[in-house]
Amino acid sequence: MQRFLRPAVLAVLFCSLTAAQVEFRKIDRSVVESRLKDFVAKNDDREVEIKKLFAESGCKDKYLSEQTVRSKLPPNVVCVLPGQTDDMIVVGAHTDKVDAGDGVVDNWSGASLLPSLYQSLDAEPRRHTYVFVGFTGEEKGLVGSEYYAHHMSQEQRAKTVAMVNMDTLGVSSTKVWASHGDKNLLRALSQTAAGMKLPLAAVNVDGLGTADSESFAELKIPRITIHSITQETWPILHSNRDRLSVVKMDDYYNSYLLIAGYLAYLDAYLGQPAPAARKVEH
Repeated sequence: MQRFLRPAVLAVLFCSLTAAQVEFRKIDRSVVESRLKDFVAKNDDREVEIKKLFAESGCKDKYLSEQTVRSKLPPNVVCVLPGQTDDMIVVGAHTDKVDAGDGVVDNWSGASLLPSLYQSLDAEPRRHTYVFVGFTGEEKGLVGSEYYAHHMSQEQRAKTVAMVNMDTLGVSSTKVWASHGDKNLLRALSQTAAGMKLPLAAVNVDGLGTADSESFAELKIPRITIHSITQETWPILHSNRDRLSVVKMDDYYNSYLLIAGYLAYLDAYLGQPAPAARKVEH
């Protein structure tokens, strides 16, 4: 995350979720943690590692590709999970880090979840086509996500119903950048968290920096960024404190479960009338 925090309260919308709406393959915690622990120091090597993890999770051949962005940057890594339609949900996380620290929180924590989320959704037929992208050059000004978004065709943009971004997970329970999130996507995330009985709160990072989701907002594509930063933990970013030891593994795995359930729920939720719900302020 390109680095003030303005905490906010998220109105929780209670509803009942059916098992079918959140059906996904639960990846074993040891696998999710091992992918996090397999971080590498150099940005060039991170692209290679993400591609390898995608292949190991079952995404390969014509569904796994690279997108050249700039000659001196690693490429974007793109994995496609075909659905019954060409309506798309883009799921992204940046792979690069700054020089200070190991870049585990920012943002190997997000990038290394991409293959696990692919594997989780691949277990059942999906109506939407999911496109998982490891973005390059986020720390240089959202370079990879800007390139990806602006090189989508007009038809692809029209067919992209959501962009879900993950950045800096695991230093606390799951948070969402509510002030820069599409209301419909926020509602669905809140409903998923309530239905799965997993923690979720809103912490806005407007003054902290920006994230790859904003490259899609420019094109009027609904977007949301899921993170874990709080007032107390934001100094970890872009510092030597960004190491594996600061990740709280219980929170990290819960974030994986929530995001996997959320992506599965979006497949049924998007395009449907918004359900009636009761607002409760926490």
